[in-house]
Amino acid sequence: MIKFGTGGWRAFIGEEFTKDNVRLVGQALANIIAAENAGENGFVIGFDRRFLSDKASAWLAEVLAGNGVNVSFIDKYVPTPIVMYKCREMGCQYSACVTASHNPADYNGIKVFIEGGRDADEIITEKIESQIANLTLADVKSIDFEEAVAQGSVKIINPMNEFVDSILNYLDVEAIKQANLRVLIDPMFGVAKNALQTVLITARCEVDVINDGENPGFGGLMPSPSAATLYRLKHEVAHEGYDIGIGTDGDADRLGIIDEKGNFIHPNEVLMLLYYYLLKYKGLKGSVVRNIATTHILDKIAADHGEKSFEVPVGFKHISSQMEADDSLIGGESSGGLTIRGHIKGKDGVFASSLLVEMICVTGKKLGELLEEIYAKYGYAYTAEGDCTFKPSQKEVLYKRIYEDKELPDFDYEIDKVSYEDGAKVYFKNGGWVIARFSGTEPLLRIFAEMEDQATAESVVAQVKQFLNV
Repeated sequence: MIKFGTGGWRAFIGEEFTKDNVRLVGQALANIIAAENAGENGFVIGFDRRFLSDKASAWLAEVLAGNGVNVSFIDKYVPTPIVMYKCREMGCQYSACVTASHNPADYNGIKVFIEGGRDADEIITEKIESQIANLTLADVKSIDFEEAVAQGSVKIINPMNEFVDSILNYLDVEAIKQANLRVLIDPMFGVAKNALQTVLITARCEVDVINDGENPGFGGLMPSPSAATLYRLKHEVAHEGYDIGIGTDGDADRLGIIDEKGNFIHPNEVLMLLYYYLLKYKGLKGSVVRNIATTHILDKIAADHGEKSFEVPVGFKHISSQMEADDSLIGGESSGGLTIRGHIKGKDGVFASSLLVEMICVTGKKLGELLEEIYAKYGYAYTAEGDCTFKPSQKEVLYKRIYEDKELPDFDYEIDKVSYEDGAKVYFKNGGWVIARFSGTEPLLRIFAEMEDQATAESVVAQVKQFLNV
């Protein structure tokens, strides 16, 4: 079964992620494009540095070209945001990137994008799954990649420069030039280096890079920028005198930030910093969109500036849709993905990192100073989280308890309301909250809590874990 989750189709290499299944996805997309007459502006394909990504992108191109779809093929590994950017610029109704983003090294997958360069929603992914369910390998039409290039049905492109220029055009480059910042980048053996380094060096930052090069095992770590995985970045930023450390996940759509003292800045705090900066220091207007597991301090920042805050289910497609509906200024999630109005409609770690650099330069304040400014104004809130693995046989039991029976622990805090829009989220009357939901990208039950202090947040997460026996 090929199933699309919150971040596309992701599967274990050699079991579900196979040449046959990639070709089936390609044929399903080709059938949808033909039925909707959606191929006029072509189809962009890109890939990251994962094992088989380059080959799988070619397999996908062969099938689409074999079905008469004109393919613009990026023949060098690139950040996923570049594929989304090119999809938007070309006016493609469909495009794709071969990546499993931040998943472990033994996974790969395909992200599908729709018009405007945003993540495909459930309507589209259900169409793809429905098509696949009715296909066999005998139904797959394809053409040899080199032959397709020779015939012109596959065109080789390299949109790196125009993507970089689009970011530089947004930034206050002159302010960055005056600051002489020292920046350390950790692409986590992923694809961020070329684009991010080019942006920052053009703005006259001093830039160094660690954990670069070909490493399909991602150095033995999850290619997900967190306090645990960015330990080398934390150490070197603090001890070598850098102004900021920037970590990006495997396909560079998410980021992890280290401040000048070597402290990990939680993605919730990154969102708070950028929204506050755009409103107060840049004088911009607009609402914020956050997913259901992201800090409520964003709501306070919005209200203080006469703006709205919208809560949506997990999955960046929901953030993109709501941002478009309200012309929101910023949208993001606690896992490290965000975007800004005027940029692409999907998350972009390269752009977000560059904007954080601008923020330091324009305000003349360090990351820690800006965070203290925000907390002094809106109060503290602490986040705790726990990822719980489970056996396949346990999922049905957990699903029944959480979604159907709606069982809840006997919390020590008075409950205001409970939402089951995406998992089970309990809102406490003291302003805190806790949520338990199944991951859409990995076989995990995720539990998040935000409370008035760290110990309380951690105890609430522990209570939910114990109650569910995970």
